[in-house]
Amino acid sequence: MSDNKNTLAIMLFSELLAADHALRGRLTRVLPKGMEISHFSVLNSLARGKEASPAELAERFGVTRGAMTNTLTKLERAGYVHIRPDWDDARRKMVGISPAGSRARDDAVTVITPMINQVVESLGEDRVRDVLPTLREIRIKLT
Repeated sequence: MSDNKNTLAIMLFSELLAADHALRGRLTRVLPKGMEISHFSVLNSLARGKEASPAELAERFGVTRGAMTNTLTKLERAGYVHIRPDWDDARRKMVGISPAGSRARDDAVTVITPMINQVVESLGEDRVRDVLPTLREIRIKLT
């Protein structure tokens, strides 16, 4: 890779990392008390209505099974998820969102939405629409 390509790659990833850091900081400040970004992410995923195994969730989020177990334990203690045996395979467990988890997720969306809308409005909807395929492709290539 030439020096120019190296510089471009480093600039791209520096911007992505800086944006990730800034977004995480702002989300942490506005999420409901006690809710972490990982909690919101799992609840948001489960809110689509389909149960998932802890292993499936770990793979979906690119984390270890241990890290997902830790997150799910906290969510279960808060009453946000139900963890039950898999009826088809007793060795596995299945995770579903509880009514309290749905409310917590909805509360988080309510406080996050104005912040996200502000960013979209300042950039312009067309620019955001144009950059989404590139960001999605980067995410896919990294997984």
